Amino acid sequence: MRAIADALRAVGGAVATVVTLPFRLVAKLFGGASRGTRGGGRPRRA
Repeated sequence: MRAIADALRAVGGAVATVVTLPFRLVAKLFGGASRGTRGGGRPRRA
């Protein structure tokens, strides 16, 4: 029973990685683009 649970957990983790990967790539792409237009993206402290 434990082996089945471990196998399902591994498959679930792989599926989650494959599903979230495109969203992470898009977020990184847009994050990098917006950071470049705002001049570094770091808030300046007075």
